[in-house]
Amino acid sequence: MRAVVIESFGEPKDVLNTAERPQPEPGEGEVRVELILAPIHNHDLAIVRGVYGYKPPLPAIPGTEGVGRIDALGPGVTGLTVGQRVTVSGAQNVWADYFVAKAAQVVPVPDAVSDETAAQLLAMPLSALMLLEDLEVTAGDWIAINAANGAVGRLVNVLARQRGVHVLNLVRGPKSVEALLAAGFEPVFDTEAEGWRVAAVAATSGAPIVRAVDQVGGRAASDAMALLAPKGELISFGALSGQPMTLSPGDLIFKQTVVKGFWGSKRIEETSPEDRRRLIGELVSAAAQGVLKLDVEAIYPLDAAADAAVATESPGRSAKVVLAPKV
Repeated sequence: MRAVVIESFGEPKDVLNTAERPQPEPGEGEVRVELILAPIHNHDLAIVRGVYGYKPPLPAIPGTEGVGRIDALGPGVTGLTVGQRVTVSGAQNVWADYFVAKAAQVVPVPDAVSDETAAQLLAMPLSALMLLEDLEVTAGDWIAINAANGAVGRLVNVLARQRGVHVLNLVRGPKSVEALLAAGFEPVFDTEAEGWRVAAVAATSGAPIVRAVDQVGGRAASDAMALLAPKGELISFGALSGQPMTLSPGDLIFKQTVVKGFWGSKRIEETSPEDRRRLIGELVSAAAQGVLKLDVEAIYPLDAAADAAVATESPGRSAKVVLAPKV
């Protein structure tokens, strides 16, 4: 089979290649899935660079999420059938014609859910949903999130609205503002525009901003924290800038701000099977009803994974870049 392979860690454009690999065989409690679509996530590229929370042994096939059809069942697998369309997250070696996953990891997908949505239904949406629950906010509360034009920012907007929670969106550049406004997500503020902070605080009509989610790091973390009300919480969800968080001691001390980290992979490990089923059921139901629709900006063949990685990190992108065996 064809697979995207890295022989060394480094910049995705330099180390992502395609090679022939043996077709994997499912073991006890596993299924083999024939890939349809696989998204490229920021954490996938962090793994390729060797800067994520774990490093796979080399050579490695990247990819952690995708939608496909079950091609073979391993011993002991029940409740699933060959040909069934499923989505899976938290898997490994997904960027290939075929990959193996634990049967407990795969989630059957209703026909009403498109391949594009199904391919990205679990990793980012599940993280966003768990994040929203961990924020412990209720209807009427205000939260802020930067990099709001990205997948997580859009998902937080959709899921928060279902709970009556207000979201103050922070982005960089007028094009990102326009994109979010076109999607119906407001208020939106360009953090490069003069006076944006005063306008952002005024947008809540005096209501306190109780939580802020930072996906960028660097100075952006301090900007997000500055919006918080006293005893608010800043949650570090990512570091798109690649820079250490820069925080104001004044805001930390005099507002008694709490700063916490959130790692979806660890969070899901700590989630009970019952809660996991509840959360995933909510996402599948929202997708089947059309409430949760996840778009794709471009589809690249496995052979062009390096180009797809570059497109993923190009400014102005408004939806996911995905890989497919054939385009």
